[in-house]
Amino acid sequence: MRSIAAEAGVSLGLINHHFPNKEVLVAEAYRHFHRQLIDVHAQAVARAKPEAHARLRAFFESTFSPPNLDRDVLTAWIVFWGMHRHSKEIQRVHGETYHAYVGLVRSMLAGLAKERGRLRMNLSMAAIGLTALLDGLWLEWCLDPENFSPHEALRICEGWIDSL
Repeated sequence: MRSIAAEAGVSLGLINHHFPNKEVLVAEAYRHFHRQLIDVHAQAVARAKPEAHARLRAFFESTFSPPNLDRDVLTAWIVFWGMHRHSKEIQRVHGETYHAYVGLVRSMLAGLAKERGRLRMNLSMAAIGLTALLDGLWLEWCLDPENFSPHEALRICEGWIDSL
């Protein structure tokens, strides 16, 4: 907490006033970090053409572009995920942010279903599957960017969508 206060240029008392312990502070950092990344996706989707496929493509492109494709971003997520098992605060924030993320993906898939017709898969399960695919590709790229290019990741996601 002292290091955080020093880095932020504020007193330890001010940090302690807003955050009763380190767990609450880290959970709020998790929420903030997640919100920033979701905002990048939301802005990309908002700039896309209104068709569902174009909106999904914009979402995929934002997933496989900076600031998302950054090994330092992966490091932050690993810290957050590492705390998940033992921190009720992190579990709570993860539940909130995960459901919001899956909800965003689900809404885009619902738009696709409306334009193309019924999906072969339950909409909720399709959203969970797509988020797992995105997370897995993102993680693999961050661990070793030589495995595939962001463009190839985009093609994999679009192929998955086309199979729906």
